[in-house]
Amino acid sequence: MEVCYQLPVLPLDRPVPKHVLSRRGAISFSSSSSLFGAPDPRQLSQRRGAISYDSSDQTALYIRMLARLSCGSSPADSGTEKRVHRLLSFQRYLHSSRLLRGIPQQIPLHILDEDYSGQARCMLEKVGSWNFDIFLFDKLTNGNSLITLTLHLLNQYGLVDLFQLDMVKLWRFLVLVQEDYHNDNPYHNSVHAADVTQAMYCYLQEPMLSKSLTSYDILLGLLAAATHDLDHPGVNQPFLIKTDHYLATLYRNTSVLENHHWKSAVGLLRETGLFSHLPPEDSMNMERELGSLILATDISRQNDYLSRFRTHLDQESLCLSNASHRHFVLQMALKCADICNPCRPWELSKQWSEKVTEEFFEQGDIEKKHKLQVSPLCDRETNTVGNIQIGFMTYVAEPLFGEWARFSDTRLSQTMLGHMGLNKASWGGLQPEQTAISEETETSARGSRSKGIPQGSRKS
Repeated sequence: MEVCYQLPVLPLDRPVPKHVLSRRGAISFSSSSSLFGAPDPRQLSQRRGAISYDSSDQTALYIRMLARLSCGSSPADSGTEKRVHRLLSFQRYLHSSRLLRGIPQQIPLHILDEDYSGQARCMLEKVGSWNFDIFLFDKLTNGNSLITLTLHLLNQYGLVDLFQLDMVKLWRFLVLVQEDYHNDNPYHNSVHAADVTQAMYCYLQEPMLSKSLTSYDILLGLLAAATHDLDHPGVNQPFLIKTDHYLATLYRNTSVLENHHWKSAVGLLRETGLFSHLPPEDSMNMERELGSLILATDISRQNDYLSRFRTHLDQESLCLSNASHRHFVLQMALKCADICNPCRPWELSKQWSEKVTEEFFEQGDIEKKHKLQVSPLCDRETNTVGNIQIGFMTYVAEPLFGEWARFSDTRLSQTMLGHMGLNKASWGGLQPEQTAISEETETSARGSRSKGIPQGSRKS
């Protein structure tokens, strides 16, 4: 008896059936043969894209993947595929066999050495520590820090059981979330998302929140943290606008990246069917509130949120028994988690500062190459890590965390402000050294140009 599975064409908003094992073609095998045994020749599958066993070689497995044209697809089918690809993320558009990568066994933690997995488990016992080293944790989990951390926190809060989440769907959702982060981005990658999720957990543990938030609030907060920069392309909104990127057109030049992160997260929720067991109205509300949290991370709207937060604190009008007020506090917590790097211990903060600055500079290099106006902070010849960080702390981080400390005056808040003060002073002390290095580099470059030596990095 031959057992065959072939993938049907599915709408994007429907969960993928568990029996689907491949995006294209079919997997066939004989129930009368073992993996390396010889099947009955009559049972060999000849279908396109099939995996079959050749009776002439009992140890060989032949995988035949044919082009789509050989599948007899019509022009209408081709158009549908293009439309589907347009809805998928940049990252997954470049990949094939996404469904296979979504199977839990594809990234098992048991492939790690026991010493490493044991150390990762030990780190999770202190996941609420502000000194948590996400870089080390990512190494110990073989690059799966976002999956491992988020799953651990959901279990720790008992949210998997409380919301009756299917573990296969949950795992697949987290795998796809981690994959949709561009890990070639120096900063906006899955490690950043894991770091923000860990920071969010620290804030959720603060007395003002822990005694007021519902399980639903906590679930939303953790999912928003994990997905808040989903499919980030490594460039900012002004870059997308001035290059006429289709996302800028789609979202009318307003919170372009944040809207895309939100819609990408919703796409994965629907694709995996993580909340398909909930009433449709509840699922839609969750998607909408998830978007409200992610949209709050738009740095261009920082002053609006900060002004509203300050007014609440001045008037002592926050009432956390009110669902809308709790949601607003969650927005502020996510904003803090998203830009908390200056508040981490120097060893961690310095690494993040260098990574985000490198991402800025890479964008500037692209802009120079294509003769575009270089965005502020993105020119590596006129900026240093130190001056960028000092400006960011002064005008963005300090006002936000100062108000957060008014709201939640705890040891953690004071620790964060203390670290930020020390880090700012440290960057100030490094400024003369960085400026000297920058000037020396520029002088050397001018000298090379005067001697007629080609400057490959400056070519357009």
